[in-house]
Amino acid sequence: MNANKKSHIIYKPVSDDLGVKTITSVRSAPKLVDVSAKNRKQVAAKKSQKRYLINKINHINFKEGTILLNFKHEKYKRTISRHVNPQPCQGDRLDCFWAETTGLHPILKSYKFENFLIDDGNNLLLVKPELKSINKTGLSFKIPDSYREVKNRKIKRHPCKDIDVKLLQNSVLYNGSLADFNAVSFRIDISTNDLQVIQWVNCESKVNVIFDKKGEVFYSGECSILKEIKNKNKRSYILEPTNYQIQRFKSIEYRSKRQKLLPSPDIVFIHPFTGKTIDLKIIDLSGSGFSVEEDEENTVLLPGMMIPDLEISFASNIGIKCKAQVIYRNIENKSEKRGLVKCGLAILDIKLEDHMNLLAILNKVEDSDLYICNKVDLDDLWEFFFETGSMSLKKYEHLRAQKDQLKNTYEKLYTNHPDFARHFIYQDKGVILAHTAMLRLYEKTWLMHHQTSRLSSIKSRFSLLAKIARFTCDSYRLSSIHMDYLVGYYPAANKFSNLVFNGIAKSINDPKGCSLDTFVGLHYRRTVDDELNMHPPWRLTKTLPEDLEELESYYQSESGGLMIQALDLEPGAIDQVNLTKEYQEIGFTSIRHVLSLKKYDSLKAIIILNISDVDINLEDLTNCIKIIVIDPDDLPKDTLYLTLSLLLKKIARNEMSVLIYPAEYATDHFIQHEKLLNLWILNTQYSDKYYKHLQRLVEKTEM
Repeated sequence: MNANKKSHIIYKPVSDDLGVKTITSVRSAPKLVDVSAKNRKQVAAKKSQKRYLINKINHINFKEGTILLNFKHEKYKRTISRHVNPQPCQGDRLDCFWAETTGLHPILKSYKFENFLIDDGNNLLLVKPELKSINKTGLSFKIPDSYREVKNRKIKRHPCKDIDVKLLQNSVLYNGSLADFNAVSFRIDISTNDLQVIQWVNCESKVNVIFDKKGEVFYSGECSILKEIKNKNKRSYILEPTNYQIQRFKSIEYRSKRQKLLPSPDIVFIHPFTGKTIDLKIIDLSGSGFSVEEDEENTVLLPGMMIPDLEISFASNIGIKCKAQVIYRNIENKSEKRGLVKCGLAILDIKLEDHMNLLAILNKVEDSDLYICNKVDLDDLWEFFFETGSMSLKKYEHLRAQKDQLKNTYEKLYTNHPDFARHFIYQDKGVILAHTAMLRLYEKTWLMHHQTSRLSSIKSRFSLLAKIARFTCDSYRLSSIHMDYLVGYYPAANKFSNLVFNGIAKSINDPKGCSLDTFVGLHYRRTVDDELNMHPPWRLTKTLPEDLEELESYYQSESGGLMIQALDLEPGAIDQVNLTKEYQEIGFTSIRHVLSLKKYDSLKAIIILNISDVDINLEDLTNCIKIIVIDPDDLPKDTLYLTLSLLLKKIARNEMSVLIYPAEYATDHFIQHEKLLNLWILNTQYSDKYYKHLQRLVEKTEM
């Protein structure tokens, strides 16, 4: 036999990615393989496409998804589509089962299979396989070597589940579900048996939508209708939000300072619409919010969307959890950042301990010598208090008999870090240089106290107060911190305090934003007479709501400030005990009694008796009696003294600090007093103006 005419069979094993070996038959020729470079690339590309297609189909099977089959009528041009469940694909064979078996007869009888579509994010894969068999159960195909990409949309749509939708237009409410979504549009399905009602939807008018799951609202907003898709008893609508920025809070001039951390933390959360875990890098971070970047094609942050459980992750096991809301979405215009979207989120609520830790980190970035609620050596702290005059000779004489109890109180304050207390310390090389603190004294009110310093520089004192102002700006919006008001008592003759606090009040120029009221302060020792008693027409009774209404009328005419609200003297606040329980849960005492001093049935004064642990603030402000005199002309000094003695007898005390308002009552009745104290109250809605004033003072010292 002529060797040149003889057919040779060469067996070459070829292994594919599925681990299956196939046998390729090649006829001999002068060149066993004659494939150009271009053809080799085409063969490799087809092999890669087929491998990708098989992997995609198997992933759909793994997540129990579907692919969409298209059929064309053999006689008419009509095309219909049906979903099928693909089975695991090995080699060239693909078996599928119908996702819905009703209405199959016309397809089997009169339609011809055309192709199927696979959702590949922003693209669709259009596949034209060879149909092997079709019946009432399913279909079988031979997988082709290639497919065609069809550009579907610029931004990927994400399928959603279990999200209920309420659509409201022109006083008609429609119920439905969220089918899929991205940050610029979403599809909702509305079903109803009343076709007339569905026809009332006007696609040229705006609609309002609410997305919720089991009663928890995740989004609400105004939308435009881009497209309406009609079916028998269902309508689908493609909606586009009209706003990509929301106004969550009242506009303020001074916003929280954003810090860029290195390495940058991430945000991690379960997306409320899709149920998928989202992980994005934080660009900048403050105590009230942060911004992130995401890829424009896969953007998932919709302005207005609530994220109930978000974690700011610093490392694998170090994170801070909070509730957040997406505030804005901006497409980056810089050429190097094209295709990126910057989104801002606001922190709506957070555990107080977590927020304290977050602020401590951020403040350390800005000022390495500032510590918030750090661990303090108590011997060093007491040395600081004695050296700077916080523990004066007079105070120590008053407190030394209870010094062991006092030490115990401060150990719990500075080591247990209760939610109702904060301290701020400037410290260099382990030495305390300056200190200030805050204490939640009433349900919605925090007291500033313990402001003292070893530093002679006035700038350092301004700077420390500015840190308190920054803390207030970052915190007051959080419902868990209960900071509607910030108060401070300071001597009326103190030049520094007047420069700061009087200056803030003048700058705000609104007593409902910031108010000043003057008290007289004295130390009262009760009369040693066990037979003391009050006789008609005078009586001391529990305060009634109508007494507080009269108090408010008097105070508004006298001052017009914030004392009634800040000191919980409104009718609805008098019996609140939440803060008392919070103190008790960790071993502290904070008790308040509100009493009315009356002559016959005429109210003469409101008396607030505050009882706490041994001078928790060293200024007799949490352990004292406050008296607000409503009828200064008809309250004799002797009656006032008798009332004080009876109160001290009732609580088994011999002496106590007393604050009396208005100050003119004490001077007019020749009541001996030790000091005049201004009560400064800030409505924290004005905290940006508070911070602005302090920043100006800091800047002046630098000139």
